[in-house]
Amino acid sequence: MFNLTYEFKLKPTQSQIAIFEDWLEQCRRVYNYALCERKDWIKSRSCRINACSLHSEYIIPVDTPRPTYFNQSERLTQAKKKYPELSTVAAQVLQQTLKRLEKAFVAMWEHKHGFPRFKKPGKMRSFVFPQLGVNPIQKGKIKLPRIGWVKFYQSREIPDSGTVKQAHIVKRASGWYILLIVQWDVDVPQPIPHGEAIGIDVGLKSFIATSNGLTLKRPRFFVDAERKLKLLQKRVSKKRIGSNNWHKAQRKVAKRHEYVANCRKDWHRKLSHQICNNVGMVFVEDLNLVGLSRSMLGKHCLDAGFGQFFNILEQTCFKRGVYFQKVDSRKTSQTCPNCGTDTGKKELSERTHACSNCCYTADRDVAAAQVVLKRGLAAVGHTVKMLAEGKFIGIPLKQESSSL
Repeated sequence: MFNLTYEFKLKPTQSQIAIFEDWLEQCRRVYNYALCERKDWIKSRSCRINACSLHSEYIIPVDTPRPTYFNQSERLTQAKKKYPELSTVAAQVLQQTLKRLEKAFVAMWEHKHGFPRFKKPGKMRSFVFPQLGVNPIQKGKIKLPRIGWVKFYQSREIPDSGTVKQAHIVKRASGWYILLIVQWDVDVPQPIPHGEAIGIDVGLKSFIATSNGLTLKRPRFFVDAERKLKLLQKRVSKKRIGSNNWHKAQRKVAKRHEYVANCRKDWHRKLSHQICNNVGMVFVEDLNLVGLSRSMLGKHCLDAGFGQFFNILEQTCFKRGVYFQKVDSRKTSQTCPNCGTDTGKKELSERTHACSNCCYTADRDVAAAQVVLKRGLAAVGHTVKMLAEGKFIGIPLKQESSSL
């Protein structure tokens, strides 16, 4: 199976916008109620058996099963009888909201994310249609369950060979958008190591430094917009909370943030295509992005968007048939790329790599990129050797993704 996501901007009528807003509010209430059930059950099982809390205790019978996606979905039918407004929302949309909560708990358990939080009014900004009808898309409009035909700006054609599996409705500061997941029953081969290789080191002084000597200064998207954002936030603080003028001022702030995010993403996409020109392999550092975001320079690391850039670069490499791999990022700036000697820790102000063992001198970031390149080539060396010997049987040859 091969999936692609197509994003389009919707052109809903005022009545359709009212339906979207109502559905978001109902999804928010279902999400909060289900989260409250799970939170109360967890707290009831964390009470001490020989003492009571000075504040309160959560008394829930011992035989009460742990709330999960399945048993909470079963109780949706009973909840619709008690709350008739839930019947106006498609059943699968509410089920996807519960599945969203389940994913949040799985991310907390497996990926060390924080405990899921309750959503305030207006904070639920998306809902999902997991299934659409037969031929749901016509020229410039899509048929959504319970809502009907909704117009959208079809900026590009959707291939007829694919099947639309899901529709994700998203509310943003600039309007309503729809994300269509299109699926093809084909197996697309992964790119294999070939051609010229390049290593990339990322940083705050130079956003990227490549192993062939290219350095690119980091654009300061958020820092440059801070002055305007500060002015807009000051205007918000002077409005009465909940008033129409307060909502208008909030929308201006949200639009500015969206503009900054769009500029950053556009620059990342253009840079990823520039990197993939005339290369066959790309190696980057496997950084601890969460740790960087919580460091002293966390604001600048988040402004650079290293994680988003790596994801976009990986997607671009896949589309253009370029091999992409992450390598160990430890001590890349302390290792000499020429002889492999550990040169010791460098201060941030020291921007030149000078090896006392082999007298190799280079820019600090370029030397780190060359170390990344050597580690990447060492990682794929065994794979390339086995491919050359013909020991990997059944691996399809590289083909261009543009044929899809």
